[in-house]
Amino acid sequence: MLVRDLVEKHRAEFTTAERRLIPFLKDDSLVIELQSITKLAEAAEVSTPTVIRLARKLGFDGFPALQGAIRAELAERIKQPLAKLEAPMAESGADHLINRFAEKVVQNLGQTIGQLNLADFAAAATLLSSFDRPVYLIGGRITQPVAAYFANQLANVRPRVTLMSSSRSAWPQTVMDLDDRTVLIIFDIRRYEKKMERLAEFAVSQGVQIILLTDQWGSPIEKIAHHCFRAMVEAPSSWDSTLALNFLVETFVAQVQREAADASAERIRRMEHVIGATEIF
Repeated sequence: MLVRDLVEKHRAEFTTAERRLIPFLKDDSLVIELQSITKLAEAAEVSTPTVIRLARKLGFDGFPALQGAIRAELAERIKQPLAKLEAPMAESGADHLINRFAEKVVQNLGQTIGQLNLADFAAAATLLSSFDRPVYLIGGRITQPVAAYFANQLANVRPRVTLMSSSRSAWPQTVMDLDDRTVLIIFDIRRYEKKMERLAEFAVSQGVQIILLTDQWGSPIEKIAHHCFRAMVEAPSSWDSTLALNFLVETFVAQVQREAADASAERIRRMEHVIGATEIF
């Protein structure tokens, strides 16, 4: 588990003094305070023994182990594509890239399913099944195609679905229509895009419900999202894999169609009629 997740898991066990350390363990902008146990204690206005006790409650031997875990997480989250290149391996048998990639994809799917909160999934699907709520979707540099696929599939089973442009210059005429009936689906994986965080902050100020699909480390948008789903994205490549994200997308579409079966069926019938009339196929 990530340190921030361990903090949430053990929050009820913390003393008042230990709770003062929580912001410094969950906010990346404060991570500079982790340079030493003394600086962290001073910044949080607690004693160094308090820091040590908290580290042990989280399952670490002491502060250095906690500090090392946080630094390792940050290093993974900001890893650039070239840093992910692996040393050459034999291209035969089990070492073939196809086999290694397939093995990693299966592992990603298993871990994504294993950490999925079913109650949260059901709540988010219910939001998407409310056809009176307009749904907007947007992705980043790598995930915009995934957002487009989600928008296309979702529009097959429900109305009022809009894919937002990834260009900020096109946002004003869209965001001005966001209100407390709106659902905004955001895709944000490392390296997290600041514009997505700004958009999310504005949307929340308008009362918008945000569904975030992110990676295993968690976008900064997690702090304000109403529903958050992490997908495993590691792959034997310079680039992260979006296959687990697509798994979540297709599962959501299936659940929406199931919850709004009659309305979705009627929409699909009408769509088939339009397709036939336009002789697309």
